[in-house]
Amino acid sequence: MKFSAQEEYGLRCLISLARQADNHALTIPEISRIEGITPPHAAKILAELRRAGLVKATRGMIGGYTLSRPPSEISVGDALDALGGRLFEHGFCDRYSGTQNSCAHETDCNLRSLWGRIQGAIDGVVYRLTLQDLVEGGEELTPNRMYLTGITRRPKHDAPPQ
Repeated sequence: MKFSAQEEYGLRCLISLARQADNHALTIPEISRIEGITPPHAAKILAELRRAGLVKATRGMIGGYTLSRPPSEISVGDALDALGGRLFEHGFCDRYSGTQNSCAHETDCNLRSLWGRIQGAIDGVVYRLTLQDLVEGGEELTPNRMYLTGITRRPKHDAPPQ
């Protein structure tokens, strides 16, 4: 499974905004420079985040973008939903039906439960983590944080081959 550049840069932009003291606004050129992306790309991402209600824009000399609510109230899942959507959601089987109008395995699908379980595991992490968690050092989930989110590591002997 891969995350898109849109999701990666969108989360980075949100973290940059979350790091601003007193909810200080950042302009598109500032965000572009901080994150190393082009201004048009930053503008596109921020427009998506604004449409989702995660950021707000203010015009004028002291304008720019700010988070719409505190970073502790914005989950990583909310951001990922706004930036790219879910791995498995209602209608998935309709979109990937092959050459037929509906999936050949609509009633006896062996994969639907797999996709649902994977989405459930992802949701169990991303909706518990907030932007504040990432700002405070979310580079890696600590064992304590993993326990709080219900994540457990597999023993090495169960790990899939690389």
